[in-house]
Amino acid sequence: MISGATTPTGCDTFVAYPPTAAPGTVVFGKNSDRPCGESQSIWRYPAQHHPDDCSVKCTYISIPQAKQTYAVLLSKIDWMWGAEHGANEHGVVIGNEAVWTKVEDEDLTTERLLGMDLVRLGLERGSSSKESLDVITSLLEEFGQGGPCAQGDSLFVYHNSFLIADAKEAWVLETAGRNWVAKRIHEGARNISNVLTIRTDYDLRSDGLYEYAHAHKLWDNKSTGDILDWALCFGDGCVEECESSSSRQYYGAKLLAKYSNSQQLDERGMMEILRSHDGGICMHGGFQTAASMVSILKEDGNNAHWMLDKPYPCQREYIIQKVLMD
Repeated sequence: MISGATTPTGCDTFVAYPPTAAPGTVVFGKNSDRPCGESQSIWRYPAQHHPDDCSVKCTYISIPQAKQTYAVLLSKIDWMWGAEHGANEHGVVIGNEAVWTKVEDEDLTTERLLGMDLVRLGLERGSSSKESLDVITSLLEEFGQGGPCAQGDSLFVYHNSFLIADAKEAWVLETAGRNWVAKRIHEGARNISNVLTIRTDYDLRSDGLYEYAHAHKLWDNKSTGDILDWALCFGDGCVEECESSSSRQYYGAKLLAKYSNSQQLDERGMMEILRSHDGGICMHGGFQTAASMVSILKEDGNNAHWMLDKPYPCQREYIIQKVLMD
């Protein structure tokens, strides 16, 4: 995070597998918190085949286009190419979060891929949560992340974390520059807010992560052990924030915990979580909850998505979006 930058203060993403959700059911939810007055809309894009050697213009930069892109349902900030959250025809859903880290070797104001671009790219190119994870991490490593994330505020820049889910498994992906770790979730519930949450229990990591941490004096295994503590080494105050009883990360986990082992969390329960003002989950003020999404994912493909493209889920009813455009 560059000096003087606006601290990210919004977004919460949730996922629940059995036994928190009913057998055979996955519940996903995301609140998109953005600067007051910024609009967000729901968009559908069909599956497409693309010619060889063509490119796609993301928010700031162009990258090679995939030969096949899948049909997607997106919640897009109107001035961006990418999406805050969305779903694709294969039952993959993704939401992202702004996070701040100690990585400063690349100027975050330089225009690269935004986290929102990576959400859309992961949905357009991934037929499973793992495939979407691989898409995002490979593009992150190749092109990096950066560029202003709000119109008129060149200092509103950040790194990103993601919750990527399908009916079988989810991945929490946390990044710091081009470095990343990922943790697999296949039972119970998990939430992410604006902090790094993964400690030493990651399942995957970027190549050269330990060497990078050593070279940039973020980690000394002589004093901290042989396994790198991701949030402690790379996060800017993340451990303290995660453990704070006043943080949105804490309140989100607390709201999920009441459904733990109950098999009762459904779309209505997730909507109530996203409408909660505890810890600022439903946010009002200079930053506000500008859009929201709830999904039910099932292994038979009978998925459903409910979306809001206006502020304050506490004051509105979600609109169901059942069928993606083919």
